[in-house]
Amino acid sequence: MPPRPDNLKTSDRLRRRCLAAVSLLPLMPFAPTLQAQELTDLARVRANGVLKVAVYKDNPPFSSGPAGAMTGLDVSLAQALARQLGVSLSLLPFDAGENMNDDLRNMVWRGHYLGYGPADVMLQVPVDRFLMNENPQVLIFAPYMRQVPVLLFDTHWLAGIRGPEDLKGLPVVVERGTAQASLLMGYRGGMLRDQVSIQISGPAAAQQVVEGKAAAAYITRAQAESVLATLNPRPAHFQLTELVLGNILDRGWPVGMAIKASHKELGQALEAAMQQLRSSGELLAIFRQHGLTLTAP
Repeated sequence: MPPRPDNLKTSDRLRRRCLAAVSLLPLMPFAPTLQAQELTDLARVRANGVLKVAVYKDNPPFSSGPAGAMTGLDVSLAQALARQLGVSLSLLPFDAGENMNDDLRNMVWRGHYLGYGPADVMLQVPVDRFLMNENPQVLIFAPYMRQVPVLLFDTHWLAGIRGPEDLKGLPVVVERGTAQASLLMGYRGGMLRDQVSIQISGPAAAQQVVEGKAAAAYITRAQAESVLATLNPRPAHFQLTELVLGNILDRGWPVGMAIKASHKELGQALEAAMQQLRSSGELLAIFRQHGLTLTAP
């Protein structure tokens, strides 16, 4: 039997009410998401309970080893920063790109095209005005050390170093792709080029000196010290000295951290955490733990 006209009106009203109620349901699950999007960068880190820190892979003595058990100065520093913020640490190890601009894009402000990143903060970033100007999307701040080029040499090969000319005729090692390698090999039209060999890393170059296979290695202080720290006791015949190339003494470069430029509150919290680590002596203790000298930025 067909429904009466008055029943049709009633059912139509009920149907419309049900459709209106159902139309509101999809909005409900998104309410927490909208609220989360309103959190500041620092509040989001604390709400998640995790600080994501980007560190380089295969970069001893700062960060190296398998992803689940990385060690190094930057790893220890990341742990200390997370503890200062009252959250746990999640490391985001990554392979170095073609240049620092690539690394900042992939790990700080946009993310990698393979789908990982960005992190909340990246360590081991040169505090350099030119780099800052080229990357307005990031904030580079809070220098915690200075990378300083040194010559590690063995006094069994030569008593002392007054300049690059003293290295003539001796086997010397450098790290592949570094400014130190280019400067030494290009000195005075390539005077030392034929006696310079390339190693995959600075610590590998230092190891050549320790094993007696080379007279000297032109690397960074941190790389040299990390290898010497493994020798107990450290032999007195291994020495570190500055090297003047072309009347220029390379004073090195300060190293700090980088965050997305808009994350001001997170930056302030991280800078305060770094200052606390420095003033309490914990930063010095971290450097000593890894056999390194805390050089003023």
